[in-house]
Amino acid sequence: MGLFSRKKRPGGEEIEDLDASDTPEPDRSESDLSDPSAVDASEPDDGPDGAEAPLAEAKVDDEAPARGEHLEAGPYDEADAPEEERIDLGGLLVPTIDGMELRMEVDQRTGNVTGANLVIAGSSLQVQAFAAPKSRGLWDEVRTSLRDSVVKQGGTAETRPGAFGTELITRLPVKRTDGRTGYRPARFIGIDGRRWFLRAILTGKALGDKEQSRTFETLVSRLVVVRGGDAMAPQELIPLNLPGQRPGLSQIDAGPADPLARGPEITEIG
Repeated sequence: MGLFSRKKRPGGEEIEDLDASDTPEPDRSESDLSDPSAVDASEPDDGPDGAEAPLAEAKVDDEAPARGEHLEAGPYDEADAPEEERIDLGGLLVPTIDGMELRMEVDQRTGNVTGANLVIAGSSLQVQAFAAPKSRGLWDEVRTSLRDSVVKQGGTAETRPGAFGTELITRLPVKRTDGRTGYRPARFIGIDGRRWFLRAILTGKALGDKEQSRTFETLVSRLVVVRGGDAMAPQELIPLNLPGQRPGLSQIDAGPADPLARGPEITEIG
């Protein structure tokens, strides 16, 4: 079964409680690849005995994974992708996985789809694709800018070899509802393709769980980027769209908009 519902995002007003379900989303109609604000800004988990979880205790698996047999040859360019049932999001084709929720980010002002969040068992992978020059990739430049931005905000960022090449592990400071500061860890994966660049941001339990991490790595390796032949500026977001009607996906009336609810969501339940 499937569920499609459309709701409005917050209007940008200041909200004290930084829960993921009611945190205002930044305007990404022209997404900044060097902006780490795409990381889930929900309140960090408490440490032992309810104490603040300090930076050093943020759970991230520090053993860099190598590209292994669990990965396919992707993410693929549209011309090279093997046949597989996928959800068509325009600029991205996403494989269907049992238990995966697909949450679409939509700019409230313009109505443009700006990203897709793939949620599995409490972890989230945000994926976006951008236009890139023919002559060079973007990841080295973007990774450096991301690292500088995180450090400027009082967080930490370090590079490490990963399943898809060099990755960036960050810990961003997050203001808690009680006024204290916690830290939100994230794993940035960048992949340079054929005139496109794919950015994936992993947050949640998968950062410290090898099995879940491998699940998301496999998912990334099965994605397909549809660049198209139109002229696009480097770092311009490749347009996405909401999925159309397809078997197992039914559309419902969401009713009155809730100003504190997350944006349009597609939920695929295996």
